[in-house]
Amino acid sequence: MSIFKKNRILPIPEPFTDKDIRIESSTCTGEKTIGFFDSHTKKLAFAELVRSEKDVENFYKKYGLSRPQDKHIKKAGDKI
Repeated sequence: MSIFKKNRILPIPEPFTDKDIRIESSTCTGEKTIGFFDSHTKKLAFAELVRSEKDVENFYKKYGLSRPQDKHIKKAGDKI
């Protein structure tokens, strides 16, 4: 039950900052993931699957961050 579950804010992992958060999309499947981008390995660390905007909001909320307004997921019908 969620009555007893506490929403714990996790610390941002050590080598990363809030500016390292990135959403990436698979070329083949279009599957989106969010995580902390490691510039040395060129991979996402602590990556999570993104199915909707709510998943992105929950990722930021999990680390106690507010989501920047300019970062959002484009849907198939959105104009560029």
